[in-house]
Amino acid sequence: MSQLDVKAEIEKLRTDINYHNERYYVLSAPEISDYEYDQLINRLRELEQANPELLTPDSPSQRVGGRPVSGFESYQFKRQMLSLDNTYSEDDLREWDRRCQKLASGRTYSFVAELKIDGLSISAMYESSLLLRAVTRGDGEVGDIVTENVRTIRSIPLRLTEKPRFPLSSKELPKTLPEKDLLPLFASKVENIENDESLWPKAVEEIEVRGEVFMSNTSFNRLNQEQEEKGQARYANPRNLASGTMKLLDPQMVAARKLDCFAYDLYFDGDKPFQTHWQALEWLRAAGFNVNEHSQICATIDDVIEFCRDWDEKRNHLDYETDGVVIKINQIPLQEDFGTTTKFPRWAVAFKYPPRQAATRVKAITIQVGRTGALTPVAELLPVLLAGTTVSRASLHNEDEITRLGLKIGDWVMVEKSGEIIPKVVKVLVDKRPEIENELQEFVMPSTCPVCGALVIRPLGEAVSRCTNETCNAKLKEALLHFSSRDAMQIDELGDKIVEQLVDKKLVSNLSDLYYLKLADLLKLERMGKKSAQNLLDQIEQSKKRELSQLITGLGIRHVGERKARVLANHFGSLDSLSAASIEELTNIFEIGNTVATAIFNWFSLENNHELLARLRKVGVNFEQASSSTVAKIFAGKQFVLTGKLANLTREEAQKLVEERGGRVNSSVSKKTDYVVAGSDAGSKLDRAEALAITILDESAFVEMLDLNSK
Repeated sequence: MSQLDVKAEIEKLRTDINYHNERYYVLSAPEISDYEYDQLINRLRELEQANPELLTPDSPSQRVGGRPVSGFESYQFKRQMLSLDNTYSEDDLREWDRRCQKLASGRTYSFVAELKIDGLSISAMYESSLLLRAVTRGDGEVGDIVTENVRTIRSIPLRLTEKPRFPLSSKELPKTLPEKDLLPLFASKVENIENDESLWPKAVEEIEVRGEVFMSNTSFNRLNQEQEEKGQARYANPRNLASGTMKLLDPQMVAARKLDCFAYDLYFDGDKPFQTHWQALEWLRAAGFNVNEHSQICATIDDVIEFCRDWDEKRNHLDYETDGVVIKINQIPLQEDFGTTTKFPRWAVAFKYPPRQAATRVKAITIQVGRTGALTPVAELLPVLLAGTTVSRASLHNEDEITRLGLKIGDWVMVEKSGEIIPKVVKVLVDKRPEIENELQEFVMPSTCPVCGALVIRPLGEAVSRCTNETCNAKLKEALLHFSSRDAMQIDELGDKIVEQLVDKKLVSNLSDLYYLKLADLLKLERMGKKSAQNLLDQIEQSKKRELSQLITGLGIRHVGERKARVLANHFGSLDSLSAASIEELTNIFEIGNTVATAIFNWFSLENNHELLARLRKVGVNFEQASSSTVAKIFAGKQFVLTGKLANLTREEAQKLVEERGGRVNSSVSKKTDYVVAGSDAGSKLDRAEALAITILDESAFVEMLDLNSK
């Protein structure tokens, strides 16, 4: 290439990278994958290294990240918050280790391997054990102060645990490490107090904890379900939603989205206090932080590579997104000696897994009809291998998503699979269009239901089109599957194929028809033997005795899932009382807002639902909450957390007893928690409760409060 061509390519790369930085860091709306972004950066570095005279101070290769967004006060870091260099192969990792060996000059070291969480970096700063401020990474030099938003993240303590226990996990250390590396060696700002197990910093003005904020797949799926129920567009992925959430100006909205955080680094007055990184992680755990349990000390680079291989498949089963492994030199003095480049620490690197994406072609777009009548477009794909499985279908969510993608039938697309989430189309490969232009077709959302032919409407302000026919077969099939699910009436034998035949053969036209099925009816179904048919009839009969909350769940009332069904069952005690409730009465219940109350009221107002309930009552389905009338709602509005092992109650039994009395059981401790019930081997939740001065009950005190004798 001529010098002129090199200069032109460098300028274009810088323009493109700055554009994508803006999309990712500022707008939280990236247009390319991390892998594609890294390829741009790597190419720019390659050209700049070969042509150092063209390197400029404002090149994106010299930056740590994006600039801070407007709307928040800025903060200058005392110690730069660097990003990590990326590697994509085992050979790259070995090459990084060889560079480390040179820098170590004969000194021995070990590694710490940690899962790389797909979220956003945050710094939490404490003075006198209290959270003083929290700051986003920004550009690594200056970040945004988002303290009030971070206060809503329950895994970030508002007050540090005093004199935390420090159990050195020697059982997790490789036996190949020298004996001296197993000893708890500490720097000057940490002193032994009481004994070797209790450690606390002395004369430290500021403790800084760095971590990665993320959203679990469970929370992400819940929010997307709420979006669909409201008729609004789905969110793209957990990382973008977590990043966008942290930039919201209303902390209440942030709290509702249930962000989480894994802590990964520690500083006392700007310095690392311990001799090893592993000791810092132990201290963070002891001080009340959420530290990823899937971390490991590795004696050699071969152990690191084995860890990376092991988690390539296992990560698919986590409830959060991880796209790689972070590897750090364990010995802090060596970290300090190795130093940093202008952008990266030399003592740490990120190993990135190949993207769980694949290119394929959209053969057609079909429509699925859900139990609420929502029409969901689905891309029918040329089969492609993705994350170990063959993918032939991908959700397109709604009409707006197809418009946003600019997708046409026949397009080549990039498909992505995240954890256990259904595969999705993430972008159209526009570059391939010239070859197939004549084969492309525009997608048009049908105006009539593809199953029953009824009119389809898209309510004003909603993103979802819906079938208007209450007796649509597609809606009925989905309703039957929901009714028979484990959280509802628990009719396990009633699978997809049986439901499809029951509806298609007109043996079932509503939920109550299940209870009128005869053995002769079932024997008409394909591949249905006498024994299987009798097992299904027995399960249907047993389902009549299910708890009231399970019936309410199974009815499929919009916005009412398992949790809210239990609240309603415990409050009203019978389906008759619930069906007679006004919107005002419903909204006065703890956890039931106006949207949910309106949906419940509207459901019970429909004549066909009155007929359904009458038929269910006639066959003997349980409409009553067991003993609900004799249990006083002594815990109304109160929030509990259960931790440790109770001697005489299971966790499920304890939760049920609390909920019967009008209380709520949460999974984590916050300032809104009223009581923590602590059994044996209680963990960090007990420490957090003590730090927040929350009332702690042992099992006997809890049972006394329950007043079981009055039941």
